[in-house]
Amino acid sequence: MAMTVHVDIVSAEEEIFSGLAEFVALPGESGELGILPGHMPLMTRIKPGAVRVKAQNQTEEELVFVAGGLLEVQPGLVTVLADTAIRGKDLDEAKALDAKKRAEEALQNQNAEIDYAAAQAELAEAIAQLAAIKKLRGPRH
Repeated sequence: MAMTVHVDIVSAEEEIFSGLAEFVALPGESGELGILPGHMPLMTRIKPGAVRVKAQNQTEEELVFVAGGLLEVQPGLVTVLADTAIRGKDLDEAKALDAKKRAEEALQNQNAEIDYAAAQAELAEAIAQLAAIKKLRGPRH
């Protein structure tokens, strides 16, 4: 039997995942993080992107898109507190493409009074969602 760690992925709206996992990977502030059972305690911010969870006794990884948040690793417990979290199967490619297009247009419009930081954050989130969708669909698409 493989070693496991309890994983909770939550957003302000709901609990997305709670259960035992053999492995968790997510986009940390300084790059991709991989968490195995027995990982040293850690607290860091996470960037928009895909959280991959290899749940106990499952062959397929769970994929959850997060729009940023915090990761806390304690002995026996990994907690992802996401600003926004969407199950991989619930991601909407058309919506993400539309959000990306709107953010790019806002950044291109030099005459508009916009919040560039907000537009850049929206663009980064849309790009991360599209990457998560691509990862979910696998190499065949």
